[in-house]
Amino acid sequence: MVAPVHPLASPLATDADPAATGGTRVGVLVVHGFTGQPASVKPWAEGLAEQGYAVEVPRLPGHGTSWQDLNEHRWADWYAEVSAAFDRLAARVDRVVVAGLSMGGALVLRLAADRGDAVAGVVVVNPAVATTRLDVKLLPVLKHLVPSFPGIANDIKKEGVSEHGYDKTPLKAAHSMMQAWPPLVAALPRITAPLLYLRSAVDHVVDESSEPLITHRVGSPDVRVVRLPESYHVATLDHDLPLIVTETAEFAARVVSTD
Repeated sequence: MVAPVHPLASPLATDADPAATGGTRVGVLVVHGFTGQPASVKPWAEGLAEQGYAVEVPRLPGHGTSWQDLNEHRWADWYAEVSAAFDRLAARVDRVVVAGLSMGGALVLRLAADRGDAVAGVVVVNPAVATTRLDVKLLPVLKHLVPSFPGIANDIKKEGVSEHGYDKTPLKAAHSMMQAWPPLVAALPRITAPLLYLRSAVDHVVDESSEPLITHRVGSPDVRVVRLPESYHVATLDHDLPLIVTETAEFAARVVSTD
């Protein structure tokens, strides 16, 4: 039996206010991370909505319910929902910027590689496309022996804040995510849209191996890296949230104006 959806895990969708964004209806697709849920990125999306951007925040399959439910889902399921959310947003705006946290960042990078000019820009916060963890090499075997590892949720510097993620990491789902990384890295040169890369000074979940892979391999000549000095992994709920919103809004305005 599937667990009920967490009360904070509902998707979010708002319409654009073109009067606030230079006369163009601009949308931002905002995607949460692995074992997280929409609550972890809603403040980011809501900050953009306040500035006139349409936003779409999907709930990825298996998230916001139970870790056991997530263990029944795979990368293809999450990507299908992100792709559908992109289409929903694109139907009501003129241009779309895609944005994501952690695995959400990887998913929107995949989307940008696949959708080409339909994506006006890409924003990623602490994205994961690789890892130096040695136990990952054992996942193909471990996932059949144990269902989960300890959870990765709530890596947040700001006290008293929760992303309402899972307390366990389901291994079959994790292995599926990591199997998608090599094809994604191979596809990075196909990304021609401008990229804004936001990276926390301290991240206890995603190590340093992903940043050079992404920033050096994307096909776009327009890559900007911004450090988040006061945040851990879930920076979208941390001290640097205002900086993330400001940088994203300014980036979206710039890339749409130069289309």
